[in-house]
Amino acid sequence: MTPRVFHLVGPPGSGKRTVGLKLSALTGAVLLDNHLFNDAVFRPYGADGLRPIPEEIHALAAQVRKLGLEAARLAPRDVSQIFTSYLTNRPSGPAALQLVRDLAAARGAQYLPVWLACPLDELERRLPLPERLKRAKLRDPAILRAALETSGLLAAPPDAIGIDTSALAPADAARLIAEHSGALF
Repeated sequence: MTPRVFHLVGPPGSGKRTVGLKLSALTGAVLLDNHLFNDAVFRPYGADGLRPIPEEIHALAAQVRKLGLEAARLAPRDVSQIFTSYLTNRPSGPAALQLVRDLAAARGAQYLPVWLACPLDELERRLPLPERLKRAKLRDPAILRAALETSGLLAAPPDAIGIDTSALAPADAARLIAEHSGALF
């Protein structure tokens, strides 16, 4: 069977990890959420989800992510993967998208980009939830608004499916993604 590389993209608080956990349970794909890579650097730095993270810390996280992508590329053929990303309109956004797409191609995997949308007021409501603190995720609505205003969200490529996570429960979103990919058949 052809492995799948699911790529869940959305702004902070859109439910990438939550949907990814449900998708992993449904398909058996390994969840490699962005904080798996980021936290290796963010935690030693003392990230708390409230103060901005300096660019040099982001650069270190990018090095860890690069190593994680290389390990993912070497995964056995029967391993499917789920990546999560907040991809911006900055040059790093399209480049990061291409890295995951290239990883899928190198593995001979089916690449499935999924764009998660959620209204700003719902994103802001979700940010202070306790589970975000445990993973040092962004929790300040002002920082979220500033990031979305200055960097935006990369537009979905033509082959992406779009899901509004404010309109679907995470399990329903995961089922929709799995059905779209043929992973349930």
